[in-house]
Amino acid sequence: MNNLKMFAVMALVLLLQACDTGVLTDSNISMPSRNWNYANKVHTVVEVRDAAKPVNIYFKLRHTSDYRYSNIFVLLHISGGGLKKQSRRYELRLAQPDGQWLGAGSGNLFTSVVPLLTSYKFPAPGKYLLEVEQNMRDNPLREISDVGLRASLAGTDR
Repeated sequence: MNNLKMFAVMALVLLLQACDTGVLTDSNISMPSRNWNYANKVHTVVEVRDAAKPVNIYFKLRHTSDYRYSNIFVLLHISGGGLKKQSRRYELRLAQPDGQWLGAGSGNLFTSVVPLLTSYKFPAPGKYLLEVEQNMRDNPLREISDVGLRASLAGTDR
């Protein structure tokens, strides 16, 4: 009976590893002393195997309730794969007009996952560098705990 249970567990682990979740990259960087400096760009590499498949790119942010603003401005840079560097500026809302945070909260931390690009098609297969930097007037931007990027095949993410 123990061998049967062990076989079942191993088969389940192999099955789960074989599943393609569609996530191309998922990165998080902790900010030193909860301060996000201009020079501290968050970057990750996406390997695109099929340029015909659209990709969703998400910005991930964790901040404390002491964050001073209801929004954040960020710059997203995409380069590589023969693509000339592209940059886009985003203003992302983090709180409602009454001050209530929009992200999921746990204690003093709030987490937001915001789509930057949906159904984006890279021009060709290859490796692409994604970089995000804060674009607020404050440097460093205080009370930012973690910043990250996630890219996944469109239609495979939640």
